[in-house]
Amino acid sequence: MKQKIWLGCLAFAAGVMGMLPATASDSVVNLYSARHYESDKALYEQFTKQTGIRVNVVSGKAPELIERIRREGEDTQADVFITVDGGVLNTAKKAGILQPLPAGAFSQDVPKNLRDRQDYWVGLTTRARVIVYSKDRVNPGALSTYEDLADAKWRGRVLVRSSADLYDQSLLASLITINGYEKAEKWAGGIVTNMARQPRGNDRAQAKAIAAGTGDVAIMNTYYIGQMLNSKDPEEVHVARNTGIFFPNQKTTGAHINISGAGLTKYGKNRENAMKLIAWLVSVPAQEALSNGNYEYPVNPKARKNKLLEEWGTFRTQQIDFSLLGENNPNAIRIFNKVGWK
Repeated sequence: MKQKIWLGCLAFAAGVMGMLPATASDSVVNLYSARHYESDKALYEQFTKQTGIRVNVVSGKAPELIERIRREGEDTQADVFITVDGGVLNTAKKAGILQPLPAGAFSQDVPKNLRDRQDYWVGLTTRARVIVYSKDRVNPGALSTYEDLADAKWRGRVLVRSSADLYDQSLLASLITINGYEKAEKWAGGIVTNMARQPRGNDRAQAKAIAAGTGDVAIMNTYYIGQMLNSKDPEEVHVARNTGIFFPNQKTTGAHINISGAGLTKYGKNRENAMKLIAWLVSVPAQEALSNGNYEYPVNPKARKNKLLEEWGTFRTQQIDFSLLGENNPNAIRIFNKVGWK
């Protein structure tokens, strides 16, 4: 069955592009990626095994890769650009390093809201930024919204990452989009007042601080809890088992989600192979592998989610254009600096 789906994906890409099968001189695709997960590496190896197309991966931070591709111009070796965060994808688009995908490409595999409106990128996975809480000290019935975490009842109890973290920049950018600048600033100031400690560490560090009793609630991405529950480190497993996940704003604007996505570079030399790679990444087998390997949500509605994600259930999500995360990023940074979110 998976083989049939895979062949269908290649047939779709070939139909869009008018492709011919790859030849010995046309057997490579160069990928510049800001994703750094073992699950991705395994997928590229599987893609090569099934197609004979070698995937050369250049890894780095998204801003550095965007600048490198922009600087290289027509001489770039990059064929595909992959990154996390809708705002960063919009930055890449505005920087002029991407070219539009064929009109309607991948529309049967990826919903419209998870693709760029002008087809400059297509989503690969999503992740939710949620409230994680101590099962011992917090009644989930006391949780409700992101906005409520700024209430005085959470004073000295909230754990967050640094304002330099893209995940929280995009969360604040989404709140600016939904609630307006003034309300978003008031919220950020309330979070600073309620912090259990100065921001530090990654999402895992926030969960460990809950376990240590430093704070009671944290803002985290869902996939970190999935990774910790299935970690080889017994401490991480223990920490994750003693924290709960709460999807906020279910009666209002929905939980904040962000996206990983891929686009064709403007001057890529291996466009056909690039389309084949993207087709593979949004196919059902690859989508299920990404969900099982990294505990992210598939963008392809036909793909099954990891069992853990199924157990967490369905949830309402923010309904905003991902490009607005990038448009409001400067405002988010301005607010962080003003309210003292270090």
